[in-house]
Amino acid sequence: MENAKWYALCSEETAENLKTSLDKGLSSETAKERLKEFGYNELIGKKGPTVFEMFLDQFKDFLVIILIVASLVSILIGEVIDSLVIILIVILNAVLGVIQEYRASKALDALKKMAAPEAKVIRDSTVQVIPARELVPGDIVLLEAGNYVPADLRIVESVNLKIDESALTGESVPVEKNAEKVLSGEVPLGDRVNCAFMGTVVTYGRGKGIVVSTGMKTEIGMIAKMLESYEEEVTPLQKKLEETGKILGIASLVICGVVFVIGILRGISFLEMFMTSISLAVAAIPEGLPAIVTIVLALGLQRMVKRNSIIKKLHAVETLGSTTVICSDKTGTLTQNQMTATKIYTDGQFFSITGEGYRPTGDFYLDDKKVDPKANTALEQLLKIGALCNDAKLEKVNQGEDSSNWRILGDPTEGALVVAAAKAGLFTSELEKDQPRLKEIPFDSDRKLMTTIHPWDGKYVAYVKGAPDVLISRSKYIFKANQVRPLTQDDIEEISKANKAMASHALRVLALAYRPLDELPEEPTSEEIENELIFVGLIGMIDPPRPEAIEAIKTCKRAGIRPVMITGDHKDTAVAIAKQLNLMENEDDVLTGAELDAMSDEELLKESRRVSVYARVSPIHKLRIVDAIKSNGHIAAMTGDGVNDAPALKKADIGVAMGITGTDVAKETADMILVDDNFASIVAAVEEGRVIYSNIRKFIFFLLSCNIAEILIIFVSMLAGLPVPLKPIQLLWINVLTDAFPALALGMENKEPDIMQKPPRKPDEPIIDRRMCWQIAIQSFFMTVAVIGVFVYALKTTADVEKARTFAFTTLILSELLRAYTSRSETHSVFEIGFFSNRFMVLGTSLSLILLLAVIYVPVLRTIFDTTYLSFLDMDIILLFSLLPFTSAEIGKVLLRKSEI
Repeated sequence: MENAKWYALCSEETAENLKTSLDKGLSSETAKERLKEFGYNELIGKKGPTVFEMFLDQFKDFLVIILIVASLVSILIGEVIDSLVIILIVILNAVLGVIQEYRASKALDALKKMAAPEAKVIRDSTVQVIPARELVPGDIVLLEAGNYVPADLRIVESVNLKIDESALTGESVPVEKNAEKVLSGEVPLGDRVNCAFMGTVVTYGRGKGIVVSTGMKTEIGMIAKMLESYEEEVTPLQKKLEETGKILGIASLVICGVVFVIGILRGISFLEMFMTSISLAVAAIPEGLPAIVTIVLALGLQRMVKRNSIIKKLHAVETLGSTTVICSDKTGTLTQNQMTATKIYTDGQFFSITGEGYRPTGDFYLDDKKVDPKANTALEQLLKIGALCNDAKLEKVNQGEDSSNWRILGDPTEGALVVAAAKAGLFTSELEKDQPRLKEIPFDSDRKLMTTIHPWDGKYVAYVKGAPDVLISRSKYIFKANQVRPLTQDDIEEISKANKAMASHALRVLALAYRPLDELPEEPTSEEIENELIFVGLIGMIDPPRPEAIEAIKTCKRAGIRPVMITGDHKDTAVAIAKQLNLMENEDDVLTGAELDAMSDEELLKESRRVSVYARVSPIHKLRIVDAIKSNGHIAAMTGDGVNDAPALKKADIGVAMGITGTDVAKETADMILVDDNFASIVAAVEEGRVIYSNIRKFIFFLLSCNIAEILIIFVSMLAGLPVPLKPIQLLWINVLTDAFPALALGMENKEPDIMQKPPRKPDEPIIDRRMCWQIAIQSFFMTVAVIGVFVYALKTTADVEKARTFAFTTLILSELLRAYTSRSETHSVFEIGFFSNRFMVLGTSLSLILLLAVIYVPVLRTIFDTTYLSFLDMDIILLFSLLPFTSAEIGKVLLRKSEI
């Protein structure tokens, strides 16, 4: 029953199918039986993971598992300090992960809030108010202005009924409902004028409807199902780090095994070789990598808050930086979600109106010349009619002139007329003092007109507005050249031509007229008043694009990001806005929901590579579009603010919700929220994401070159028959403390000037690319040469293994600290970007240097770390060896840049 096309049935057929009475409603007994059958009219969701389950998830990383196993084995053989430090780091990283990702999905709760708590129904032949959760199919629901629609309804009675469906369909203007309409074929959600949907709001008029679907069977319920059924995917960075971790882990286990076997064959004791292998595992695995990635992402999150972006999920920071396609809803995101009058046709001329939103400031232009609207009688008369034949009110919310401080109470289309008049200094409140409304004929969807009657020059006047074709047919005269004269066929053709011209730019056009009256009718009727009208002109309105969105789209294109508009609005409106935004490249880069329905997934996959605008789409369509874009290998971001956006927000690689106009559903589902609803903030977020990813690459580059050097140092020394140059505790000290501070500083590196001039990274691009591989190889080689070289030198000159190890230990740390400076850019010299321009790097390396000196010169620490005292001469020799990797790195940048590797 819930799958029936209720819009294709008349009221009586719907009532018959649902076994109910349009006048009496259901009986209480029937309602109880149906409640048992269909369940409560509420949304049901699945339970999210517990904090403990989320904590356990943090230990599934391959690197972490290897570290835990190695630590437990070390404890069993007595190396407790090393093991406890590693385990402590692992636990700290897990806690950080849980804190940042403790976001149980609240999308369902937000959807529940949109459901009306109570509903007015007819049961047992009487009007009753019942909890909305107790509604069942077949209930007769009464609707009034201000009501939330409590379930999906087939409307059976409508009197000037208008419903705001923007949160569900993206339609920026309240939809006029018509109970008498019977539709056929496949009809998109936004065109079902004889239906009402759960969670939408009645803005005008009244109506009655039969409940056809409740709970999870409603349109909003199906969205909830999509949200709950979708399993979250890991981000590109997570995937790449996981792959890197597995490779490092497997490689370290292989090398550990080889070293262990070589040691045993050389006759070294089992215990000593086991500890050497463990130390090699410690050297191979960058223990601090997960923690540093988490911290750097968290710091990036804080910077993004300052740029009006709130990141809800930590790994989403980098995903936005790799975005190749941004799918944006039109209403309220690319546009202002404030209907604005932009064009007027009167007195045979076109006038343009400037200004933004509902702020009552703007200018009037004729042929690009500024004009005084009060100096043109026809223009002033048209604006006055629009302001007085109107139920909307313009209200100032608080002090200030920003458009966000003004709001419209009432229909947005009527609000546009009020604001247009106010821009000319014709405020409704002042006009009504001289011409108060005396009588009215309310708007009716059949006649498509609204009339109000006011005093005028000792007599009366009827002001009329409505659909151009209807109003023209009822006009007998025209006000032109400051006089009233009969309306000719030439006039009608000229007006029709002007109407078409305005409609072709996706303007919503209304016609305005008036009629002088000698007497005030007691009960005015359409037949009596709305004839022999004096036509004054046309006014065109649109939900205009945000000015900052135009610039943001330009920036996106420069950055190699393709913006795509996905909207529930009509094709003509969507295309017109897209052209104003410079979003479309070709006229045919548009698809409608109906065309999309006729396509297979394979056809959509192909079309999605070129289409820039999708119009008249439903939530299911949005999911298919995002799927197609992702299937083409793109990283897809989806911006939106309505309930209709929620499934696609969750399915996209990163969902971006609007903070002000966004529904709770969108905000809770999204990975990121724009605080100021400014599309331009997306550009700032993309830039920040790119900077963060670039910085993550830099410290991974730094950590891996250091860790691979440590592996080579131990491996080569074993092959060469030398004593092991570094003790496990020394390796742990280097990896956890010495490397950590410079790595964090790299995460705070300033952005490179051309960061937004480069195309996005390819989604399948490895985090360690060819250039980085070469640079890691070069650095690891020279660090190995420097450390083994100084170790052999110290062995020959001192014949003291402990002294030689201290030389090696100190040389390795100094090499890595200098290496951190060369890692600040993969292509530019450290002297080019400024040696001390990153103050975090200066602080980090200074702290690491202080810790090194403490280990060498504090007696207690020397005992723990098996180091010896070094003289100034020793330090000079060590410094010379330490400069070798630094010098090779700077030379390597030049050579690699020239060879374009």
